Amino acid sequence: MKIFYYRRRDAQPNFGDELNTWLWPQLRPDFFDDEEFTQFIGTGTLLNHRLAERTATAKRLIIFSSGAGYEQPLSTIPAHWHIVCVRGPLSASRLRLPREKAITDGGILVRRCFTPASNKTVSYGFMPHIHHANFAGVTWKRLCEEIGIGYIDPRWPIEQVLGAIGRTEVLLAEAMHGAIVADALRTAWIPVVTSPRILSFKWQDWCASINVPYRPWRLLPLSDYPTYVRGLRSSLQAGWLRTKWGQQTLSHQPMKFLHPSTADSLKGLITQGRPVLSTDATLERLTTQLESRLSSIKK
Repeated sequence: MKIFYYRRRDAQPNFGDELNTWLWPQLRPDFFDDEEFTQFIGTGTLLNHRLAERTATAKRLIIFSSGAGYEQPLSTIPAHWHIVCVRGPLSASRLRLPREKAITDGGILVRRCFTPASNKTVSYGFMPHIHHANFAGVTWKRLCEEIGIGYIDPRWPIEQVLGAIGRTEVLLAEAMHGAIVADALRTAWIPVVTSPRILSFKWQDWCASINVPYRPWRLLPLSDYPTYVRGLRSSLQAGWLRTKWGQQTLSHQPMKFLHPSTADSLKGLITQGRPVLSTDATLERLTTQLESRLSSIKK
């Protein structure tokens, strides 16, 4: 059985995707290989019309805790797909699955494979979405250093990201799997949005699964970002920035004020934002459910 996960065209590693190669072999050792006839679909927003063509060599697909949201929704579920569970209730509804198929994102199972540091040494950390790390990672890192918070890059090796999240008291997370792992490691988190590239559906789906409301804090974008008016995978409209940020867009906001404004809004988030965390009981219940479903999968 081969692990399938999303790989970016630019070949940049992304924490939420690469987590598949680190997590599942530890949870099911000697279970995975390079045989493509059976493929395992784990963490990722992959349940859409493109998955069938991306896994064309597979005779059987095992869907485990994946989510819907990107691309076009499926009109029918192929007969060779075995859906063990999905990320949350919104994915289950979109795929017309029974509610019991919705558990949560499998990323929470890192708590069974990784033990964070016993003490928190960083008060706040910021983890951008992979797109924004690519466009503006240097700038985000500098801004974080200027205001005295940690910077966590989603392109770092898995255990480096896990260690950084584990040492952090509150994670400002634009990368959803940063928040998922933070919750699993008992690091409080605040969801952040800096552009329409962020897909609220998948966040709402996961947050509903852990009984936490999705209330993102919106920060001004950086001048390093390209103009977001074409080809958005989340199918949002170009007017998003205007409606959400009071007529301030990349094309209207003076460039020399963008970075200071973003730094100020980041400082405001630290002083005014409300960190969230699922309850211990909820996390343990979902973890146990996922473990039970994972152990039930046969080759």
